[in-house]
Amino acid sequence: MNLFRNVVFVAAIAGLVAGVVLACMQAYATDPLIYKAEVFEKAGNGHHHDHAAPAAADTDAMSTAAPAESAMSSAAPAPAEAAAPAEDEGWAPADGFERFAFSVLANIVTGIGFALVLVAVSEFAGGIGNWRQGIFWGLAGFTVFTLAPGLGLPPELPAMPVADLLQRQIWWWATVVATAAGLGLIAFRKSLPLAILAVALIVAPHVVGAPQPDNYVTSIPEGLHHQFVVASTVTNLVFWLVLGAVIGVVRRRFTGTATSLRDSFA
Repeated sequence: MNLFRNVVFVAAIAGLVAGVVLACMQAYATDPLIYKAEVFEKAGNGHHHDHAAPAAADTDAMSTAAPAESAMSSAAPAPAEAAAPAEDEGWAPADGFERFAFSVLANIVTGIGFALVLVAVSEFAGGIGNWRQGIFWGLAGFTVFTLAPGLGLPPELPAMPVADLLQRQIWWWATVVATAAGLGLIAFRKSLPLAILAVALIVAPHVVGAPQPDNYVTSIPEGLHHQFVVASTVTNLVFWLVLGAVIGVVRRRFTGTATSLRDSFA
C-alpha cells in the first residue's frame, strides 16, 4: 500500500510543479497568440454579419490585398461554428487573472494525470532513479503524447477549421497507443523482428493519415498559426522534461529504495 501512496504523492508533486511551469510559459508564449487569433475571429464574424457579398468575393478581395502562401493563410470569413451568436457560447473565464488562474488549475490537473501515467509505467520498468532518467522518460512522454499526434493534428487556434471531433479523438488515441507500444518494444525488447514491428506501429497511424477538415478556409494568418504550433510544441517539451526530472528528484528523495511495481508483482 505504501508503494501506491508513494506513486500518488510523487505524481502530485511533479504534476503541480510542471503544471505551474507550463501555465507560466503559456502566459508568455501561447496565450498572446490565442488573443491575436480571437481578434481575427471576431473580425471575421463582424465581416460575415455586416456584408452580404458572397464569401467568394470576400476571399478574392482579401487575397488581392495580402496574397496567401497556402490555403491555411487565406483570409476568408470564419467558419459557421465560429460565427454563431455570442449568446450561444458557454461560460468562459474573463481575461486577465481569472483566465490565468483557470489555466494554472487546468494545467496542474493535467500535469498530475500525466505524472500518474509516467510514474506508473516507469515503476513497472524499474522506476525513475534520478533526474537524468526522468529527462529520458519525459522525452518519451513528449514523443507519445505531443510529438507523434501533433504530426497529424497540430495545435489549432480559434476560428480554424477542424475535422470531426470523434474522428480526431480516435486517431489521437490510436497514435498515442501505437507510439507508446512501439517505443516500449524498442526500449525493452532486444529483438530485430520486434524492432521492425515497433517501427511499423509508430508509422502506421501516419500512413493511414489524420482526419482532415472539409475545407481550409480560415481568417487566421498562416504565420500566426505557425508561431502557435512552434510555441505549443516547445512549451510542451519543457513541460515533459520538467515533469520527468521532478519525478526523478522527488521519487529518490521521498521514497528512497522503495520497491518498484515490477518487483512487487514479480
